Formats: sequence, C-alpha cells, structure tokens
Amino acid sequence: MRRTDPGEDHGPVRYGPPLPADGLPVLPELAAVLSAAASRADAQPVGGAPALLEAACGYWTRRGLPTVPDQVAAGPGAPALLLALTAALAGDGADILVPRPCAAWWAPYARVLGRPAYHVPTPAESGGVPDPYALLETVRRVREEGGDPRLLVLSVADDPTATVAPPELLHETVEAATAEGLHLVSDETWRDTVHAPRETVLVSPAEMWPDQVTVVTDLAGALLPPGWPAAVARFPLTAAGRHLHARVLDILTALGARIAAPVAAAAGYALDEPPPVTERREATVRLHARVAAAAHTAVVAAGAFARPPQAGRHLYADLAPLREPLAAQGVGDAQELEDLLTARLGMPAPGGHRFGDDLGALRVRLATGPLLGGTDEDRTECLTSPDPLELPHVQRALTSLRSAFDDLRDAQRWEPPR
Repeated sequence: MRRTDPGEDHGPVRYGPPLPADGLPVLPELAAVLSAAASRADAQPVGGAPALLEAACGYWTRRGLPTVPDQVAAGPGAPALLLALTAALAGDGADILVPRPCAAWWAPYARVLGRPAYHVPTPAESGGVPDPYALLETVRRVREEGGDPRLLVLSVADDPTATVAPPELLHETVEAATAEGLHLVSDETWRDTVHAPRETVLVSPAEMWPDQVTVVTDLAGALLPPGWPAAVARFPLTAAGRHLHARVLDILTALGARIAAPVAAAAGYALDEPPPVTERREATVRLHARVAAAAHTAVVAAGAFARPPQAGRHLYADLAPLREPLAAQGVGDAQELEDLLTARLGMPAPGGHRFGDDLGALRVRLATGPLLGGTDEDRTECLTSPDPLELPHVQRALTSLRSAFDDLRDAQRWEPPR
C-alpha cells in the first residue's frame, strides 16, 4: 500500500502546481464589481457574509442541491476549506483516503496535520473517484494496521486527469465508502467546465448520500480568476453536519481565513450567475475543450497514452510507451520528465508524482491556458474567434507541442548508422 510520508521534507508540500488557469483577461463586469468594493475597509466575517452565503445557496440549488445558509461556509480558496475540514474530521488520529492520482493540493493538508494520506487506485476509464473494490481493500488493510480511516476526498470532474467519472462508478464507490463509515469531501471545482455538458452526465455524491458528503467548490474553476481566492463549502443538513460546520468555522477563525471584501463582492456576483458570467464561462469552456482535444491528438499521435479530456483546462499524459527514447535523454522518472518537458515546451508540465502517482511512472499534466498566446490581445482573440485553432499564435503553440512529442517518437525509431 502506498502512502504519502508525513516526514518527507520535499515534494508536493513545498511545490504544488496551481490550478490550470483559463489564461484569459478578467471579465470586465467582474472587475467592475471588485473595483466598486475596493474602498470597503470592513472585514468579511469568518465563513462569509449573508449575501455571499445566499448566493452560494442559489448556485447549488440550481444544480439540484437545495441549500440553506446554515449549511454553507466560505473561505479564501478551497485549500483553506480543505485544511479546516481535514482538521475537523481527521485531526484526532484519523486517516485520510484520496484517489491516485489526485489534485496536487489534497494530500499536503494531511501532511501539514501530521496525518497519513492513503492513495487508492482509480479505474482505467476515469480518475478522481477510487475503484470501489480497491477502496474496500484499502480500508480493510489500514484498519488491520491499526489505522482509523475516516475521510475520503474525491472529485467527479477531475484534476489532474480531466475526466468525468460515470454515475455508476460513483454510486458504487460512494455506497462502499458510506457503508464503511467514511465522510466524503467532494471537490466540485471543475463541475462547470465539462466540455460536452449535453452528452456527459455529472452527478454530485451529495445527491446520492446527502447526509455524509461535504461539497467544496473553488471559484477559480469556472467563476473567478485564480488570483482572487474564494471558495464555498456545503455541509450536510444533519446534526453531525451542523457540528462539522461549527468546527470548521472555529478552525477558519483560528487561521484568520477570511475572504477579502472586494473579492467576496465579486464572488457573490459570480455565484449569482448573471448573463455576462454564464456567457463568458460557456465561451471559455468551448475554447478550452477545442484546444484540449487538439493537444490530446498531438500527444496520442506521438505514441503516448492519454484519456480524452472531458472537463477542465488540462490533460494527463502517460509517456510509458516512450520510456526508451526518454531514457536515452536521461529521463527515467516523473521529475526528470517534468524538467524536460517544461524546458522544451516553455510552460509548466508538472509530473505525475505531484498528484500522488509513483515517481517512476512517466506521467505529466499539460495545461491548455499557455497555448492561447502570450498577450491579453491574443487570448481575447481566442475567446471571440469562430475557429481559434486557426489563429496563428494558437497554431504555433500547438505545433511546438506536437514537435516536442514527435521528437520523442522519432527518437524511438531512429537507429545510429553502423
């Protein structure tokens, strides 16, 4: 069984690649709301002001999760909320379970609290949600070793794999987890970035087992720029959920984890989903879906493995078939692959070890934001163009990506003269 080592003094605790940004200029209407609130000197209360909580309730209710303000807490980004949740649920000796791979920022919060995080394999067709049988086996083995698994973090629309777990798998996994007494934290940061929403069924675990699921959504996924940290959490409407909510507010208070008033104003506006926000979000999703599909084609054509991206602004590639030519270039693990591709592509290419995969596995997450151009003008043109893949700066970026991977493929076929 693989477990992150709380005593490790390097790696994801110190370096966690950020969420893949959309690469686009800030929506003018959002900027105007933030600017209008810039003169406010008052601090937001811990957990969010009433207006923000009401906006979050509306957001979830429109997605089939009826919510009241007493169920909601807001914080300056999902990491702060997950840290508070982890401390509240597993700070007294309990253990945490996460998928392998998983978002880079999940396991470090267990480490910060001195708790182990056990990685559970995901099935071949999707990431983010552990295989139910592997989950049951992991729980059994942890308990045999004297552990106390109590918390499972998962995501239906996933970072890093960019996949959406099918409802059947999710149901089996959630059923297995709740039967074992685990509380689930569902990271739904990417739920509004599904590339083909009319063809992809996305179900929240909170719709299946509302009494044992806390939902966390970082607004940087689809509503706010990453530099404006804001996130919301939805707790079960039960006695245990109310206790957890209160405990999380205690921890956020101790951390001084408040959202800045101007950011809170922008967050409330975005959560209300007025037309400018929804139109920008839909256009952004369409743009990144097309660029991600083109990047996926380039990576697969070079001989690498990659699941077709279904959500988000990224894809996850496995270069195991290119291990031989990579070894000839001094690349034998994910860190060396990260170094090579970051240098060749001129953009961050974090290795799979950042996401809980084995260091020896040659996996990497590629973001689509850097492929949209280097200036605000270029990126805005991508957003408004009927065919962004035909824009010269996007073509150049995709050509560079193809060339980097084709070089590996060609190196595999090349033989030195005799």
